[in-house]
Amino acid sequence: MAADWRTRFGHPLFLLETFVDPQRFHGGVYRAANWMELGLTHGYRRTREGYSAEADAPKRIFVRPLRRDARAQLTHLDRDRLQLRGAPKIMRNAEQMRQLRQCFKTIPDPRRSQGRRHRLPVVLGIAAGATLCGMRGYKAIADWADALGQKARERFDCRRENGRYVVPSEYVI
Repeated sequence: MAADWRTRFGHPLFLLETFVDPQRFHGGVYRAANWMELGLTHGYRRTREGYSAEADAPKRIFVRPLRRDARAQLTHLDRDRLQLRGAPKIMRNAEQMRQLRQCFKTIPDPRRSQGRRHRLPVVLGIAAGATLCGMRGYKAIADWADALGQKARERFDCRRENGRYVVPSEYVI
């Protein structure tokens, strides 16, 4: 896994992390495989709008170092020791994301009108936004779009259906 990670992302992998819901599982498999339990999360969960308002479901945190010196490497003051390469994911503010679809307004839509549910500038704007945020591939772009909250979907000028903004599917992207 560490070699595949370095090939794909260009930097080493020091540690694996996972979460276990104590209401459903006790983490015995991870303990048996020499994972270390660090404690519990605060209990907030991801939602389409960001994070839940109330802490209701703490999870157990397990980690598995992949190198003997993982802790020393991850906590060292010199971040160059992490051997991070490549450009960081580009973060855009709400107004910049809103303007993405404007970049594509002049492109003629080559699709047939039959079954066309999402305007081309919306589809291309969402794909560009996801790509700028580090997503690679149709599935990752579609998952990123799916995770957008209603305000973000409105900024991209997504179409409304039953009072909610909907994003293009992976097939459309």
